[in-house]
Amino acid sequence: MREGLVRTILISDFNLDVFAGYLENDSKTPKIFSTITPFGQVAQVIMDKSMECWENSYDLAVVWTRAEGVINSFQKAIDFNSVTIEQVLEEVDVYSESILSLMDRVKIIFVPAWTMSFSMSAYGMLERKPGIGLADLLSRMNLRLAENLNEMENIFILNSERWLQLAGEEAFKPKLWYMGKIAFGNAVFKKAVCEIKSALTGLMGGTKKIVLVDLDNTLWGGIVGDEGWQNLKLGGHSPIGEAFSDFQKGLKSLTRRGILLGIISKNEESVALEAIDKNSEMILKREDFAGWRINWSDKAGNILELMDELKLGMQSAVFIDDHPVERARIRDALPEILVPEWTNDPMLYKHNLVNLDCFNTPSISPEDKERTKLYKVELHRKELKKKLGSLDDWLKTLDIKLVVEGINEANRQRASQLFNKTNQMNLTTRRMTEEELVDWVKEKDRRIWTFRVSDKFGNSGLTGFIAIECRGTEIQVTDFLLSCRVMGRKIEETMLHIVSEYGRELNLKKITACYLMTKKNRPCYLFWEQSGFKHDDKTDTFTWDLINPYPLPDCIKILSNGG
Repeated sequence: MREGLVRTILISDFNLDVFAGYLENDSKTPKIFSTITPFGQVAQVIMDKSMECWENSYDLAVVWTRAEGVINSFQKAIDFNSVTIEQVLEEVDVYSESILSLMDRVKIIFVPAWTMSFSMSAYGMLERKPGIGLADLLSRMNLRLAENLNEMENIFILNSERWLQLAGEEAFKPKLWYMGKIAFGNAVFKKAVCEIKSALTGLMGGTKKIVLVDLDNTLWGGIVGDEGWQNLKLGGHSPIGEAFSDFQKGLKSLTRRGILLGIISKNEESVALEAIDKNSEMILKREDFAGWRINWSDKAGNILELMDELKLGMQSAVFIDDHPVERARIRDALPEILVPEWTNDPMLYKHNLVNLDCFNTPSISPEDKERTKLYKVELHRKELKKKLGSLDDWLKTLDIKLVVEGINEANRQRASQLFNKTNQMNLTTRRMTEEELVDWVKEKDRRIWTFRVSDKFGNSGLTGFIAIECRGTEIQVTDFLLSCRVMGRKIEETMLHIVSEYGRELNLKKITACYLMTKKNRPCYLFWEQSGFKHDDKTDTFTWDLINPYPLPDCIKILSNGG
């Protein structure tokens, strides 16, 4: 599944023509082409592989049903007939198995959770009574559905209840159902499109990685240079102060999901940092920020410097500033950065932040939760580097250790995440789901190695990945990628040394690697050009003759080798 076009099959017990229209005509990437299956034939479409709709291949299936449309006993419960919870859940199990059967036909499956129609008759105050209320029963059904499907890495249950909440009174239109079997109002379909596009962007590695924030009247109320850190509107019993605190809490919660924070502010650095350090109402502290540029220079230039320091592409950033002129400047100068419109009312800041749909990610690993700490450690490394002479001298002081492993149960989630997120040091930017990756390496003559990097400052975690395929007398490097956090520390050369030693042990003749250029992976090309491999610039193929060992950098210690 690449950024160009996502081929999608829509399976439902109700009419999805309007939804398909919104899906295909939405201007945000990725572009979606959809095939609508006959509504009301969910079981037939899923189980009958000979149906015309399965003549094509698909990247995505959206299986969107009403509970009463596919679970007969739930329809009986709606009609106030007596059914047991066990009876309903047994039907949910059967339905779950049918969805699992789609896995051999599509790469990704989205299943919007079942929702209660506002027009359903209900049990009033008994709605949450186990064995009686429909709301209680539906909650149990959704939980069972999630338990049955969530073990599969390429199936995602979408929180459709939120679409209905955001749509409000527009969520249901009874006339649409009677006239066209359209189960929801247009507002719900629009919200669904936003969520699906956001999820696909996340699966393709397009999740935003850093939020760059202004300070005065953005992170706190007031101008610190004029009013002093003691007089800032922050926390306390004031509605505005509480709103700024909640906004900071929202930003801090993003860091626990692996999103970085940075400061871009026109201020005196010492004054601004004093406010961060000394104001007891500050939720965010220095250690919560991966970096900052606090000065009186142009903010666009400051962003360029900071993003270069953090080795992040412009497309990975969100810029939040209360001032419309500063927002316009960044939109014009750095169009790849997402610059959301921002309200003047601080009491809506947290609401606006929560409703940004650019942080969707298919998984959260332990490395994600520690990402800010990892970047802070990287800043310490750079400070040490400034004090030393040559790069080689500096690298030797780091005591770099590398743990080499094959792909396994413990690391497959992080390996898949790295595989699908890494752009700059990436030979081809090929993408595969976790299951596809595991299946790929099961084939004969294929190998995957993962690389965990640590040094005297800390552990960077699983940050490197190589996949190879032995063809005749040569090794073909199919995937070569490394997190930008550890680029330039001879990890790249060490990875090639591992491949070289493997090939020499098997008495193979050469290593080949074919570079596929994208908008973002030029750093990978530059590395391979300087790697010592012979370069055919007509085909962008790099070759190493295995009669010669590829040297291991003397600043790297390999602690273990996964065979």
